[in-house]
Amino acid sequence: MAASVPTEFPARMNANDFTQDLDLSVDELHSLLDLSAQVKRNPTRFARALTGRYAALLFEKPSLRTRITFELAVKQLGGDSILSTGLIGEREPIKDVARNLDRWTNLIVARTFTQRTVQDLAKYSSVPVINALSDLYHPCQALADVLTVKEKFGKWRGLKLTFVGDGNNVAHSLMLTCTRLGMDFALACPSGYEPNPEVVATAQKLAAEHGTTILVTNDAAEGVQGSHVVYTDVWASMGQESEAIERRARFQPYQVNEELMEKAESDAIFMHCLPAKRNQETTDGVIESAQSVVFDQAENRLHAQKALMLMLLG
Repeated sequence: MAASVPTEFPARMNANDFTQDLDLSVDELHSLLDLSAQVKRNPTRFARALTGRYAALLFEKPSLRTRITFELAVKQLGGDSILSTGLIGEREPIKDVARNLDRWTNLIVARTFTQRTVQDLAKYSSVPVINALSDLYHPCQALADVLTVKEKFGKWRGLKLTFVGDGNNVAHSLMLTCTRLGMDFALACPSGYEPNPEVVATAQKLAAEHGTTILVTNDAAEGVQGSHVVYTDVWASMGQESEAIERRARFQPYQVNEELMEKAESDAIFMHCLPAKRNQETTDGVIESAQSVVFDQAENRLHAQKALMLMLLG
């Protein structure tokens, strides 16, 4: 029996693009996460939703989860995609790239070294642009993460998520997303590796509006205390390889190991956006423990990104 197109297509986002987390209003964020759960429960219902739609995937950086989940998401919704790798704007201006792609495709998904590249693509493209990771944000990862949290706890409000490690793009997106869902957010990192102060200031304003808290500390134990979700990422991201040795020394006290996990709530879960360098930022034992939900997160990239594309192209 052929899959049917949903009788009620999800409401389109007010923003034309998803270049950063705050492009979604709070109501849209809740709607997208509800839709993600629907897509996950009943994928065949949406199997023809993007028939005749095409996505351009522009990847400046290597990728496993982001690339494959976006390719699969488009195809499983009935559309198709084409992949282009290499630096965007190296052979011709970014504005020309954007205005070529919007004549051929319905969506641009970009994984870039800089947020400016994503913003420029969105500025000059008439079709939606999705940030699939930049130096400043990783909003698609945050969507999958909070979807996973809801699956495990049945709620967001009243929970605390602690990010242990570099104040990076993943931390920024989690900070902005968690606080708007009613979650407290803490970040523990070495001095000098704090998150972008403008992002923190924005998150603090949002926390005041939504009755949540933001904590940035250099004490890992303080950050994890009372946490329901303990999250970490690699100590040196792509493009920071020259700093790897120095970072390893600075971040060693912030390894998420069994001892640190014991300081969290008894029912706490462990999260990592992957890829992981086992026995560096976390131990093999923690990743393989019953508390670990890292592969649930990875799976949920597929479902959250499907919902995002449905709301952008609806």
